[in-house]
Amino acid sequence: MVTLVAGGAGSAGEMLELLRSGRAATRSDLRRLTGLSRSAVVGRVTALVDAGLVLLGSELASTGGRPAGGLVFNASAGVVVAVAVGRTRTQLGVFDLAGVERAAASVEHEIGAGPDEVMPPVADELGRLLDGLPDGGDVFGIGLSLPGTVDPVRGVSIDSKVMVGWNGVPLEPYLTEVAPAPLLVGNDADVLALSERLGHAASYSNLIVVKASTGLGLGILADGRVVSGHLGAAGEIGHTKVDAGEGRVCRCGDVGCLETVAAGWALVAGLRERDRHVEHVRDLARLALSGDAEAKQLLRDSGRQLGELLAVAINLLNPQAVVLGGDMAAPFDVYAAGVRETVYARASALATRELQFLPSTYGDRAGVVGCAAMALDHVLSPAAVDARLERGAVRAEAEGS
Repeated sequence: MVTLVAGGAGSAGEMLELLRSGRAATRSDLRRLTGLSRSAVVGRVTALVDAGLVLLGSELASTGGRPAGGLVFNASAGVVVAVAVGRTRTQLGVFDLAGVERAAASVEHEIGAGPDEVMPPVADELGRLLDGLPDGGDVFGIGLSLPGTVDPVRGVSIDSKVMVGWNGVPLEPYLTEVAPAPLLVGNDADVLALSERLGHAASYSNLIVVKASTGLGLGILADGRVVSGHLGAAGEIGHTKVDAGEGRVCRCGDVGCLETVAAGWALVAGLRERDRHVEHVRDLARLALSGDAEAKQLLRDSGRQLGELLAVAINLLNPQAVVLGGDMAAPFDVYAAGVRETVYARASALATRELQFLPSTYGDRAGVVGCAAMALDHVLSPAAVDARLERGAVRAEAEGS
């Protein structure tokens, strides 16, 4: 057992983490795990209770026999806001501190719309969602995802093939009136992977999470942690060159990318050339779900093309499972059949021996759930909780002087 005593360990924030994770449920548990004195534990717990982050057993008389000395993380102490920005639609959600969605909405926008067109309506809708919560809610943080590579430190897009005009634009100013809370910005495939920390990661700690929608991308979970790479560009599989794409111009401006033969935008363009009435990859998925033979064949072929490169990633990373998410994976059996076909043909027998293919836990809401998870990871980290308590103590002292 590791005793949390050195380097500032055993802080109130770390005690909250012990309570959230279920490793502690009483002050005695906290003393045992931290090695701190009774008075030190009582002081830290009192700060958490005063901040509304922890409830005492005496406040939970209806919980069915919970001991009076019990301590419970109060998931209703506040909320986080989630904003998953896509090419034509932005999905929104408000979540409690346990990651349970309390309100949801979406905002449609034109293809190619810039942040000045997209973000003000998003901010307005978020305001309405927050105003509509029955018990209000202190906003702890905002998680926002974008297609393409992002700089999480500056909170900006730095290389998006989809969202033209977003690169380098600070997004926090658009949301300051919604709530004076920290903004966390992530890549859409990475937040899809984060959503699985609340889903399949309970059974599989090493996952590849595919986002197959307008574009193609991978999120990587290794031992429960998202791997983003040096510049945050890990998993940009859609712009790898493939033989089948030879001579085909990609939306990124290059030629021969996997997306030209396997991404939703390419499949939709092909259908429209054949006079099929489709506007978005979601239309293609709906056709496949309704049994349309051409749509099903296109999605299976797309899965085969993706599987060729995915097999390399599987050999390199040896995941326990591959999660297929995004709009194209909505007809899961159809899309997964194509992916499996080439993965099993091209990946090593050892890497595929126990490999599972799974649908996204949260389906169409996975991006929003991942944004919430990203925000919660930040705002409930021990350091963030300690800083929050310190700010509250300073305010209380100023008000009392």
